[in-house]
Amino acid sequence: MADIKEYCGVFGIFNSPNAAGSIYYGLHALQHRGQESCGIVTSTFDKAKSKKVMRVYKDFGLVLDVFSNPAVFEDKLLGSSGIGHNRYSTSGSPDNRSNIQPFVVSYRDGNIAIAHNGNLSNARELRRSFSDRGTLFQTTTDSELILHLIAQSRRRKQIDQILDALSQIEGAYSVAILTDDHLIAARDPNGFKPLALGRIQSVDGNGTTAYCVASETCAFDMIKAEYVRDIEPGEVLVIDRKGCATGKFASHHLTQRYGTSQCVFEFVYFSRPDSKIFGANVDKVRRKIGKQLAHDAPVPVVKDGKKPVVIAVPDSSNTAALGFVSECIKMGLDCKYEIGFIRNHYVGRTFIAPGQDNREQRVRCKFNTVDGVLKDRVVVIVDDSIVRGTTARFLVDMVLEAGAAEVHFRVASPPVVNPCYYGMDFPDPEELLANQYERSIDAMREWLGVKSLSYLSVDGMMEAVHSSTGSKGFCNACFSGNYPVPVEHGVTKEEYD
Repeated sequence: MADIKEYCGVFGIFNSPNAAGSIYYGLHALQHRGQESCGIVTSTFDKAKSKKVMRVYKDFGLVLDVFSNPAVFEDKLLGSSGIGHNRYSTSGSPDNRSNIQPFVVSYRDGNIAIAHNGNLSNARELRRSFSDRGTLFQTTTDSELILHLIAQSRRRKQIDQILDALSQIEGAYSVAILTDDHLIAARDPNGFKPLALGRIQSVDGNGTTAYCVASETCAFDMIKAEYVRDIEPGEVLVIDRKGCATGKFASHHLTQRYGTSQCVFEFVYFSRPDSKIFGANVDKVRRKIGKQLAHDAPVPVVKDGKKPVVIAVPDSSNTAALGFVSECIKMGLDCKYEIGFIRNHYVGRTFIAPGQDNREQRVRCKFNTVDGVLKDRVVVIVDDSIVRGTTARFLVDMVLEAGAAEVHFRVASPPVVNPCYYGMDFPDPEELLANQYERSIDAMREWLGVKSLSYLSVDGMMEAVHSSTGSKGFCNACFSGNYPVPVEHGVTKEEYD
């Protein structure tokens, strides 16, 4: 599924002699969460100025390209603490350089920087209030609003200013906030976005311990950090040098009004299978989703000829397809898992291409079929989701061109029928495939050109997630329309541009 864009990736580290280097590797591991731009800011003491300063380096592009010059780490991004950000824009223009995070400002209580993953559902109201008071904005993103709330807070202590600011925003956010003396990690009270705490023992050989936070634990693996726990929904964790020495940090909690509603799409598509989010292994949950799909929509029974071949749309569907096949076999349905698509990882994601003709070419550049596996076979394609359906239709055409006898499609999530206001950039509701065909499975099947089309049910998806995680606090609004937090309907990602 390549018709929606990811969230952003956030990484922060404190008390590490090579903070910028660790952030670089962390962002590289989180590259899948945002590919438009990236940046790193570090805090250090400037002897010439006799004060603490924050230095930032950011640009459009991938991590490997933006930070290709070693001099950036040797001469500019110095210090033992810092934060980094991979951006995909859900609020604010992607072409505006000022929107590249992290954002850094100096105000009455020192320097402060922020890296934000998510969408603020009351952003329009807040921005209007600031504009009425004459506040000047440097960006067109909702993330900047958090800095204004901090700077204009009447609280005396900096941590109280931050708590005051976070208590006024609504919607979805996981943030890493860097001050001159602290790294602060926070999740919204609903816990929409994942954020985990990690620890690196003896980073300098002298017993020094560094702590880090990241959107996904796969970023910890890159720097050999140990996963400690998740930042809790509504928690504001304050990491400082005293806490690094004792292993105990100050933890504050924001008022929870709407319960916990973690984004189920993290398990369906966004997160890497080697990550642990919301306290559960993504691979485990995704396999369970595939197994549940086998019960909701198993492989077709082939009376004559070879057994059906099941292929995944790489890479996000691989794990669900494995679970699907194993459960079908367990149920007595003969089928075989094969690699039918080869993905070219050096091609940008299909949603980048403007226009349908360009999109088709990009799909063909990104995927190729293994004709010998597909020719004359009954093929079952497993994908994690269908949004617009254009990519799915191109893939079906490619499988048929490879000589498949017939093609069936299985989707490891329910039909996407509603917009997301918490950080995912779905197309407009009328552009969604399910809405274009009034949610008729048969009409969508005919348009895709497949013999059968089946989706995982909402109940089946939630059963798989609940049984794998032991938690029932998840948001599935894009599938069900049940929004856990009130939103200002009509706000789009170009709202302020």
